[in-house]
Amino acid sequence: MSTHQHNAQAPRPPGYIAVEGPIGVGKTTLARRLAHSFNCETLLEQPEANPFLERFYRDPRRHALQTELFFLFQRADQLHALQQNDLFERVRVSDFLIHKNRLFAEVTLDEDEFRLYDKVYKHLTLDAPVPDLVIYLQAPPQVLRERIRERGEPHEQGIGDDYLERLNEAYARFFHFYDESPLLIVNATDIDLATSEADYGQLLDYLLDIRSGRHYFNPRSLEH
Repeated sequence: MSTHQHNAQAPRPPGYIAVEGPIGVGKTTLARRLAHSFNCETLLEQPEANPFLERFYRDPRRHALQTELFFLFQRADQLHALQQNDLFERVRVSDFLIHKNRLFAEVTLDEDEFRLYDKVYKHLTLDAPVPDLVIYLQAPPQVLRERIRERGEPHEQGIGDDYLERLNEAYARFFHFYDESPLLIVNATDIDLATSEADYGQLLDYLLDIRSGRHYFNPRSLEH
């Protein structure tokens, strides 16, 4: 159990944390746990609100552009609402990094579609806050596949291995060059951040000390 859980007050986290990683890696679960630990609110992706997503998983080539544009406008609406109501003070954890949207578009769209997407992206001029810490969760495609299978969302079961491979490679490329915020790269293959108090507590202790630079968290599970 984390030593922080014995404290009367919640630990002082970085001001704004963004959790990132490919589908199935556990970013939303971790974002919610962090928000609970820090007694703050979350900003979540809400993929279930995208009416094109299920169609995309069935036929990626045909439905990629609508899917990506919907997510882009959804992000813009979320940011606008937060800025209008001055709510960013209360949101300290999100399960996405706004600047990563183009990463998905590069994986799923053809050249002409991506040019169109990029024009829309630039016109929207998404004014998102820069995180004080980005947590990038990594796991190989076979682990992602198993976790997607275990959580049992019907529309996700048709996701192809080729898509998971390309998505993982795109994330690795993106974060290889990422330097806008302190970055914690977590090998999530052998740890259970969803249900293990020991694994989660170890990560929590580690991230509270990060204020700058690039860091790697690569433990084996404490409870396996």
